[in-house]
Formats: sequence, structure tokens, C-alpha cells
Amino acid sequence: MTDAPAGRTRLLDWFLHPVSVYRGYWVAVVAFLSTGLTVGMTGYAFGAFIEPLEREFGWTRSQVNVAVSLMAISGLASPLMGRALDRVGSRPVMVGSLALVATGFLLRSLISELWQLYVLSAVVAVGSSGATVLTAGRLVSLWFPKTRGRMMGIVTAGNNFGGLTMVPFASAVIAVAGWRWGFAGFGLLMALMAVVAFVVIRDRPRESGGAARAAGAPPGLGGFSVRAALKRPTFYLLTAGISSGTFTYAVVLSQLIPHLENEGFSSGAAAAALSVMAGFGLASKLIFGRASEGLTARYSFIVSLCIQAVGLLLFIVAGGSPFAWLAVVVFGLGFGGMGALIPLTVAEAFGMRAFGSIMGLVNMIGIVPQLVGPPVAGLLFGVTGSYALPFAIIIGFFMAGALSFWAAKPPARQAA
Repeated sequence: MTDAPAGRTRLLDWFLHPVSVYRGYWVAVVAFLSTGLTVGMTGYAFGAFIEPLEREFGWTRSQVNVAVSLMAISGLASPLMGRALDRVGSRPVMVGSLALVATGFLLRSLISELWQLYVLSAVVAVGSSGATVLTAGRLVSLWFPKTRGRMMGIVTAGNNFGGLTMVPFASAVIAVAGWRWGFAGFGLLMALMAVVAFVVIRDRPRESGGAARAAGAPPGLGGFSVRAALKRPTFYLLTAGISSGTFTYAVVLSQLIPHLENEGFSSGAAAAALSVMAGFGLASKLIFGRASEGLTARYSFIVSLCIQAVGLLLFIVAGGSPFAWLAVVVFGLGFGGMGALIPLTVAEAFGMRAFGSIMGLVNMIGIVPQLVGPPVAGLLFGVTGSYALPFAIIIGFFMAGALSFWAAKPPARQAA
């Protein structure tokens, strides 16, 4: 007779104290939302504001798109943000970063000059470096050391969630209330996320002491210092491999719709192809995140690059035929996993002692493909009238990156 009341009491306790389930899950939810909303707002949804800004101020498309290029500042800020992450922990960095993103979007709603858009885009870019995978990678590795691969896949799937939700949100708000309220709506959402992060985010379960904090690393964390990592060839081989993979984000994703349209797809079909690819990319994060726990993140990255190379080859061969949809599926299954594998590869090789600083350096070097890739791809397209040559060159980068990963033997882990 006492089982039912006891069951109701436990259920009530769960609703009143949900953190007791395991705080790590709530930390993962916040990391998922912080990463997803930031990427969705700064990347996917920016296109919804381009035409309204052109109509309002008479700016050209290229002038507005400079704001997108300024997101490269995120990579430049990553070493500083990573250093702060190692010294003061995840909560101050995530909360401060979300506050910067919120401020940038809120003030964007008040702009009247082009330079104001650029300055505020730089503010958003700096904030995004600490609101996304840099901090999320640290949190997942700390709270889920035995299952960090699958959890990283789930958390980084927030990127796809942000793309699926923020684009219709921005379009709806702009249609009803205008672009200023669209920016303001983003700012308010990110301000709310900053408050939630302040309440929820912690680096570890409460078992820490002041001595480890004074030593510059959370207690019990093994791994390499930045100086020790930079002395090993593994760092440069892994960074080269990761950077080769970022040509996917810099060139393939940005040029896929123009490529398909050039091959005869309608604009609607080309956009649908990108959406299908994003869906398979989400599945890819979950698959490769789980695979990294058994296969290792390094070998999983090699598989990811090889699948992407096959997908790009299919795009070249298929042209505008229905086989291009097979290329969409294959490439999507390959590229999505990189979002989870990049932080997993760094943590696997160098541990968590200086994860933020090392990851920040990797991100900074990774902006080179973002700066070089798009203009070179556009130049080659102008000369040849096709994306076949740029895609073939990127296949070469993928294969070189796979070889670089293969040569990057993980160094013996030293204790913190």
C-alpha cells in the first residue's frame, strides 16, 4: 500500500529537483542549444537579412556579405578564448561569449551605417568562438569521459538544429515585424541563453579543490601543456588533417547550390539538396561520434574524409543527372561527422589539461581554407565554367589530410 505514495513522492522530487537525474545531461542540453543557436543565427539565418538590408540602405550584395567574411575573426579569437577556458573554466567563457553575441545582435537592430554592421559582426564573431564547439568540446569530455564520442555527436548536432530552426524563425519575424526585430529577437534569445548557462554550466561534479585551479587545470585532468603539444609532430599532422577537412565548410557547402544550378538543377531543387545533405549530416554526427569510441577519433576522421572524397567525385561525374542525389547522400554522411570529430581528435591526442588553448590554435589555423578557398573556387569557376576542377583539388586535400591523420601517431599521455 505504500508503493504508490512513495512512487508519487519520487516523481514529485524529480520534477522539483531535475538536476538529480545527472547534471551532465543538463550541461549537454545547454551546450547543444548554445552551439546550435549561435551557428544557426550567425551562419544559416544570415541570408534572410540580406535582401531587407539591401532594400533599406541600398547596400550591394558584396557589401553585405563582408559581414559573413568577418566571421573568420572567430578563428583568430579562438586561441585567446581557449586560453581563458583553461584558466577560468567553462561557465565564465560561455556566459561571456553568449553575452557578446546577444549584444551584437541587439545593437544590430539599431544600425544605420554599413560600418556599424561590420563592427557588430566582429563582436558576434568573437563571442561565437566561445559559445560553440570550443566550450562544448571541453564540457562533453569532462562530464562524459566514457561516452564522450556519442555525446559529442549529440551536442554538435545542435549545428543542424540551429539551421533547421533559426532560418524559419528569422523569416517569420522579418515578415511580420521587419529585420530590426529579427536581429532583436536573436539578441533576446541569446541573452536568455546566457542566463541559463550561468545557472546550469559547471566544469565538473563538485569534487574539485583550490590547488588544481591554482595549477591552471581542473583536478584529475591528464594531458599535455600547450608547450609540450607544440613540440610534437602529432600536433602539426593533426592540425593539417583537420584544416584540410574544413574545405568542406569553406567551399563545398557554400558553392553547392551554384554548382547544382550550373548543372541544370532548379533553384528549388538545389536548395532542397542542401537541406537533404544537412539531414544526413546530422545523422553523420551521431554515427561518427559513436564510432570514435571504438575506432578512435583519428581513424574515424580518415573514414570521414574518404567518404567526402567519394561524394565529391560523384558530384563531378553525375553532373546534373539524378545520380547527383546519391552524391548528396554520400557527401552528407561524410561531412557531418567532422563537427564532432574535430574536438574529439584534439582531446584524444592531447588530453584535457590545455584542451581549450590547443583547440583554439587548431581553430585559428583552420581559417586559412575559409579565407583562400571561396575566392580561388570562384576564380577557377570563372575560367573553366564548372566546379569540377575546384572539387577535384579539394579531393586532393582530403586525401592529403587522410594521410596526415594516418601519420599522426598519438603521443603517450602524460599526467597533469
